[in-house]
Amino acid sequence: MAWAIGANDAANSMSTAVGAGAITPKQAVLIAGVLEFTGAYFFGKTVTETIRKGIIDPSKISDPNVLIYGSIAALLGATIWLIIATKYGLPVSTTHSIIGGIVGYGIIYGGIGIVNWDKMVRVVLSWVLSPIVGAIFAFLVFRALRRTVLQSEDPVKSAKRWSPFWIGLAFIVIGTMFYIKVLHGSSLYIGILKYGIPTGIIVFIITSMLLRVKFPNVDPYLGAEVIFRKVQVITSGYVALAHGANDVANAIGPVAAVYTIATMGLAGAKVPVPRWILALGGLGIAIGVATYGYRVMETVGKKITELTNTRGFTIDFSAATVVLIASWLGMPISTTHTVVGAVIGVGLARGVKAINKSVVKDIIISWFVTVPVAGIIAGIIFKVLLLIG
Repeated sequence: MAWAIGANDAANSMSTAVGAGAITPKQAVLIAGVLEFTGAYFFGKTVTETIRKGIIDPSKISDPNVLIYGSIAALLGATIWLIIATKYGLPVSTTHSIIGGIVGYGIIYGGIGIVNWDKMVRVVLSWVLSPIVGAIFAFLVFRALRRTVLQSEDPVKSAKRWSPFWIGLAFIVIGTMFYIKVLHGSSLYIGILKYGIPTGIIVFIITSMLLRVKFPNVDPYLGAEVIFRKVQVITSGYVALAHGANDVANAIGPVAAVYTIATMGLAGAKVPVPRWILALGGLGIAIGVATYGYRVMETVGKKITELTNTRGFTIDFSAATVVLIASWLGMPISTTHTVVGAVIGVGLARGVKAINKSVVKDIIISWFVTVPVAGIIAGIIFKVLLLIG
């Protein structure tokens, strides 16, 4: 499962940087592999939910063996679906995949009454909300960035004045997100005041000073792109670190549940996670990015629309901002769907013709079948395990 997450979801973090030419695919694999493992091992949650996001009622499962078989079935169901999606280069949500797997075995065991349908409605809502909000925000940000920097009357002067502002703003969001997503902080205000604003101000000052002495004046447009190319490597690296810290739970949550029951005979909604399981999850994600991540990177970075460094920066900035605001509001939102929505939004800023509609259609279809397909596969595997177990 961790390998499949690396191949599909983790590849998202580097796709815009690769698509915009900020880094090569080999560099992306190296950076993402190291940062995903670092995020998973050092910042992964040491306590994880057995029943991911409360999607089924754990009080209706009295037999610990059911939880073991169900966890294995959910992992395999989600993994098989992720491998299929990755083979076709389709970026899908790993969280939705594991939710589908859990719902699948849950229904086989306890019928549809075991599923928390209120939670499921929120998941379905995220299929629609995430890409739309991501696209609208990225559209507006890119239009503003283009107007203030790329299309101004004096591009050199505007770039020196506005680039530090946009980059500083992005790092306010990234600093805040680091506190919430990587350090698992709960207070948005602490995140903004202690991490976001100080980081943004420091980056603003450094960027302003560098632009005064090192701004490439050969071509104002290319000069601005060079600045955002270097920033994009940092923003993509941050996404990889945060992804490892958070999404490793999708892979190791069910594994930790099986381990806890097998070693201690305990079954609960939340279980402690040994460090070696976190390391295993991190390693699996890193290997997944390295060995099979190129397919999804190609789709998101190159096939939906043409990306430049300012567009890639806009996507990273917009996706991080939307996810941060959604977390604050308690809205269900998928990072994968938000990133793809932001890519579409940036493309739409140049007109509908700039979007590859065929690729977008395939991606949207894959989002809607993720939960049912992963659920059906997991349900079949769970039934088989019950019969032979």
